[in-house]
Amino acid sequence: MFYGLCPCDFATASLLSVSKVHTLRQGTVFHMASSNQTGNCLNAVGLPVNAVKEVDAEEEGHGYDGCPAVELLEKLQSPSADMREFACASISRVVQQTQTIPGFLQRDAVRRLGPMLLDRSLAVRETATGALRNLSACGGQEVCEDMVKHDVMTPLTSLLRECCANFESATVSMKDQKNAVEDVANEAVNLLWNLCESSTQALTVFNKAGLLDVVIQCLERHPHNVELALSAAHCLHTVTEDNPELLCSMNTAVLGVLDNVLLSSQPDMAHILLRTLAAGTLWNMKSNLPVAHQAQMLNAAVATLSQCLDLDTGTLIPELRRAEEVRYRNAPPVTDTEDQAVGELPVDEMEGEEEPPKQKRNGKAAMADNDFSDLLPRGKEELREATALLTAQQTSLEIIVNMCCSDEPSDDEWEEESSSDESDMGPDGLCDGVSNLLSPLCLSAEVHGALINHSIPEKVLRKTEFARKEAVDVCLQNSSWRCLIKKMKRVQSRALTCLHSILSTMDAESLGGPAVLQTAAQHLSTLVFGAAETLKDEEFLEAVISAVRSLLQMIASTNISQCMTPQQLMSLSEAATCCDVVSVRVNAVAILGITGSTLAKEKGTAETLQMIGKALLEVATRDADLVVNGEALDALFDVFADGDEAEAAAKSIQLLPALKALQPVLKAKIRKEGRGKYSPQQLCVLDNIKVNLRRFIGYLEKVVNK
Repeated sequence: MFYGLCPCDFATASLLSVSKVHTLRQGTVFHMASSNQTGNCLNAVGLPVNAVKEVDAEEEGHGYDGCPAVELLEKLQSPSADMREFACASISRVVQQTQTIPGFLQRDAVRRLGPMLLDRSLAVRETATGALRNLSACGGQEVCEDMVKHDVMTPLTSLLRECCANFESATVSMKDQKNAVEDVANEAVNLLWNLCESSTQALTVFNKAGLLDVVIQCLERHPHNVELALSAAHCLHTVTEDNPELLCSMNTAVLGVLDNVLLSSQPDMAHILLRTLAAGTLWNMKSNLPVAHQAQMLNAAVATLSQCLDLDTGTLIPELRRAEEVRYRNAPPVTDTEDQAVGELPVDEMEGEEEPPKQKRNGKAAMADNDFSDLLPRGKEELREATALLTAQQTSLEIIVNMCCSDEPSDDEWEEESSSDESDMGPDGLCDGVSNLLSPLCLSAEVHGALINHSIPEKVLRKTEFARKEAVDVCLQNSSWRCLIKKMKRVQSRALTCLHSILSTMDAESLGGPAVLQTAAQHLSTLVFGAAETLKDEEFLEAVISAVRSLLQMIASTNISQCMTPQQLMSLSEAATCCDVVSVRVNAVAILGITGSTLAKEKGTAETLQMIGKALLEVATRDADLVVNGEALDALFDVFADGDEAEAAAKSIQLLPALKALQPVLKAKIRKEGRGKYSPQQLCVLDNIKVNLRRFIGYLEKVVNK
């Protein structure tokens, strides 16, 4: 696939490459459960009522902004197991208010909670691990790194090994009662997951301590404890990503466990999510799979993702909500205390899912996604099912992105080379052809075949549709279910990102030819121009504009007629250039470049080219980010490289004097800001843009004088 550049191209390599998605979800949160297995993380459910009142009174005494760290940490030393459990559970609750975390850290909370992981009481172990889990989840990357620095991994490793050694010996006295050892293990694996997501040092300890074995043991519990297996699967999916040291220790036993998970047939959404995570782990391990089994494993993984994407959330979510209503109607009356435990969570808690800033692991940008589905009480089984379904589909789409882009640079890198150099220049200093950097990204035959055979492009396109009104309406009608609306929107955004990756790595014929591409273009046009308010959602805008750019590049390179008008694309670009997200602004000007370079080949388009040229000059001159300035110049080179219409438009907007005035400003800006703000790869691209600008000015001077 050719990226829609003119035959005489001055451009450097695209400033934004298709990038691998790091499926980081920092923050799984601990909730307390009572003996009847109900619970709510915002209340110390399962503790005596007077204990809950006691901690509330303490917090009132300190003021809401105060931190009862001193008293709670002192209670950890109590000879009473009940008091130690109470202290740990209270800490779990308090640290969910992030302003209290510094107070605990200043008082050495990690070192004081660490020994509690090996307490004589299983209940204390579980609540202590939950307290550290919440500290890691709510404190973010910096707190996780601090926890590892304070040696939390040592007691955590001992706890995990002890739990796994006692799985079989821990008997369950009642049929419906959960295994207490497995409950502790579940909290421990979640804490391990949080730490390894955010700390490279935790990942190093994971590798050296051989913790893969204990995570696999937890995953093997999936037939009878899917909650523990899910925690292990999430953790395994995280630690196998970009971790060659660990992958070298993989063996056939690990592959056997993953294979058993993929072959499981339970239809519930938790198992669908479990199989999806196993498929993602297999993909992470692809380079270490036995050669004889690589094709088989890849096909099994893609088949799993395909089955997950087949599920229709627009139908299933209303069905699950109706099932919950029926269950509530048929349930016996509950006491006030039980109602508090299994009732709805506060609306602000369930809707407080704003995505935090992108974090980094292993030096690469990561897509953060706070998903506090763990907050759901066990009385919300149907809501848990719906949450698992949406998480599985989001994860499936992220895995497919990685399949398409596994060999690409990380998110914060540009290509290291330019699309033009001195050897490519013709007699007039013009580029004779398009660099191989702008050629299609090549999927392996196996990956390409698996994705096509399982109709992945078609299924991804379906997932880019807006959530069905019936599903949105049932979620709006219940405060506990409203959190799913944001999750549905996130699935749509991930599908658009996935579509962008597919369009960037497959050719038009593989995707079904011109008719399919035109249908996709009409669909994206409906998404973008159907409702103005959608363009105010930055996550959606970032995803949809990248998909539009990739589709336009493919359409332009295959001479397929365009269904979006230049005026529509101008309105999209105008909305995007006001966005704070750099990648959105870069894609906006790239779209104008693709559109303009196509129009430059047609008659009677000079007026539209003037409009496009003015918009690109404005961005190249005024945008605060050099990345965006560079992409705008890149687009100008494409639009005005050749043709009578382009020449006429360039003269009308005084392009030559404008670029001459911009040239010294760009040089000064690169010299002043470049070294401290941009990476070496970015500076390399900027240097090439600077050279190409000089050449392009020379070309325009010849056009004017001819």
